[in-house]
Amino acid sequence: MAGPVHPSNVFLIGPMGAGKTTVGSLLAKAMGREFFDSDAVLQERTGVTVSEIFEREGEQGFRRREREVIAELVQQKNIVLATGGGAVLDADNRRLLASRGTVIYLRVPLDAQLRHLRADRTRPLLQDGDPEEILKRLSSEREPLYRELCDYQVNMDGLTVRTACENIVEWLDQTPGLS
Repeated sequence: MAGPVHPSNVFLIGPMGAGKTTVGSLLAKAMGREFFDSDAVLQERTGVTVSEIFEREGEQGFRRREREVIAELVQQKNIVLATGGGAVLDADNRRLLASRGTVIYLRVPLDAQLRHLRADRTRPLLQDGDPEEILKRLSSEREPLYRELCDYQVNMDGLTVRTACENIVEWLDQTPGLS
């Protein structure tokens, strides 16, 4: 008897600090898939950090590069991809993610985001101003897009990475029509 049929690709979306990279890495292992983080791929290809891209090219330059990486990665099969928190701002990214796999939204409350990101100096959008106010603004812009795009939501508040991963695999196993 064959095991459960999983979607070819699983894409993780959500705000910075939600755990997309950590959950994605564990999920890929659990599913026997290759894992990619769009920011890590971009950094590897350019040889500079996301912060340096923001410094040199601004957010618009970063988003253009991010769009190119996502467009390439979603063409693969049997991958788990963690996207950057702002990837959903681009209509092409949303279209590609929705059409090339199953989209999982990792939700995280503001207080948990702040705890996770407190000492993180690698997030360019958090460097100019009050992190709490910035995260609130980003959430108001992006939350509707995350909700609209996702096939499934995982509330990360109080969940371990392992439990989040198990919840996703269980949902995939029980959802008819994913192939």
